[in-house]
This record gives sequence, structure tokens and C-alpha cells, in this order.
Amino acid sequence: MLLNRILELDDLESILLAEESWQDLLDLPVTDQILKDGLDADDVIEIKGLGYALHLQDPAPIWLVITDRYSGRKISPQEAEGWQSLIKRRVETGEEEFLLAINECLSLSLAGELFCQSCLPQAELHYVEERIERLEHLLLPLLPEEGSLLEICCGSGVATQALLRLGHRPISMDSDRCEVCQGLKAGGLEPEKSMVLDARQLSSIFPPRSFRAVLGFMVGLIEDFNWPAWREILLRSAALAEERAIFTVYTQKEAELIARALQGEGWKAEVIDNRDSKGIYDQWACLALRP
Repeated sequence: MLLNRILELDDLESILLAEESWQDLLDLPVTDQILKDGLDADDVIEIKGLGYALHLQDPAPIWLVITDRYSGRKISPQEAEGWQSLIKRRVETGEEEFLLAINECLSLSLAGELFCQSCLPQAELHYVEERIERLEHLLLPLLPEEGSLLEICCGSGVATQALLRLGHRPISMDSDRCEVCQGLKAGGLEPEKSMVLDARQLSSIFPPRSFRAVLGFMVGLIEDFNWPAWREILLRSAALAEERAIFTVYTQKEAELIARALQGEGWKAEVIDNRDSKGIYDQWACLALRP
């Protein structure tokens, strides 16, 4: 795992995050409990500026990684004082490498059903080839040739396949953990590139304009009653784009709503007619460019 490499540990060493999800990494419920109750660690590796890995023997040998990097709640020097005397090594890594390692660890735990109470039987995941090919055709002239991409509302990764075929490796995220889990199990989503989180929380992790482009496929269905929530999701996500945002939807009305909202935030936005005879997926798109 990537965390093993960062910590310079053998691949056979077991590593877990103290928190079970990205939302928990923002809120730190388990970390708070650890700081209150303490842990009987016999070794500590400091990840400079990012966190600590505590080695535990009970109930089985394991390294537990604690980080406050993404939370507004910071571990004070006094709270970490007990770990300082146990630090035997210090390692360094970059922000991007650390985030990918966090993604991978959470994704493998999710796909391994480590924290699930139950996993409902699922039919074999089937990626619709016709939809993927249509998206490739739509996106080829719209996407930047290179640069990092963020895909929101990725589901199980159907549309992600179009991006992969076009030579991109996006960060793909969705709030539905079961959908992401199915994509991971099917091999359609990459563990280090997948996240489960409400898109409205992404700004807690990524600064503005972190990605060359932000994408979302078949966002919605958008109705009058849920438009305020979707508006917030799309505008907050688009704020992470340096250059452009692309969203596909089912209806012209949805595309026009999104375009007007982005125009209100200073974007140059246009609606693209992408209809076909089937009339189901990605029928309309909104392309927004920063002026």
C-alpha cells in the first residue's frame, strides 16, 4: 500500500487509519476518543506536518495512522506529548502523495467491507459501452489535453471509463458509499483515486482551483424542490476548477439552470445539445469556462 511506502514499512505490515471515512477525517470522532482515553503504543513514526503512525500490539500488531490535516479540529502539542517520546523515526511526503495514500486505504477498507454492517447482494456491474463511447466523443474536444481532473457524482464509475480511455486519471468521488464500493470491486474505480464524501465538503480538503477541470455526469435529476442543494453542490465543486467545468444532465432545463447559476458566479457558460435517439444518458451538457 502507499501508506507502507510513505512510512517505509514492509508491505506485510498492517496499517489502518484511525478514522473510517473522509467525513470522519473532517470530524475526527475516533481521534478525539483516542486523545481522551489514550493508546498503549510501543512505537511511533511521525509523518512530518501530516500526522503520526502509532504501533499497537493488541489485539494484533498494527500501525494506526492519525492525521488532523483535513480537519478544523487540530491536535495540540500537549495532546500529542505522550507520543513524542516514542517517536523513533520521522518520514516526509508530499500533500498529493499523502492524499492518494489516504484514498487507497479508505477504498480498500470499503471494498473489503471492513466497516459495513451488511452488504446487500448486488447484480454484476455492467458498464454500458454505448454510453461510454458517446461520452468519449463529447469530451474529446472539451477536455484539456493534460492536467488533473475531479469527477463528482461518479457513482460506480461508468462515466469514469470514458475519462480513463481518453488518457486521464481523475479523482472520482460520490456521496454514495455503496455505489463507489461496487465500482471498486468491479475494478472500474482506482482505490487511490476514489473518495466517498458529500461534494459540498470538498473545499475542506482541496483549495480553490486545485484541478484543471471539474466534471459531473448525469447530475440530478434536478427539480425545483432540490435545485438549491444541487446548485450548492455544483457551484462549490466548480470553484475547485482552474479552467473549466463540464456537467451533463438529462434535460435542457437542467442544463440551462446550471449554466445560469455558473454565469451568476462569473463563468462563461454554454449549453450543448448532445441528444441521441435513445434519449436517456447525457442528453444535454453545460460547459463553463473561466473568463
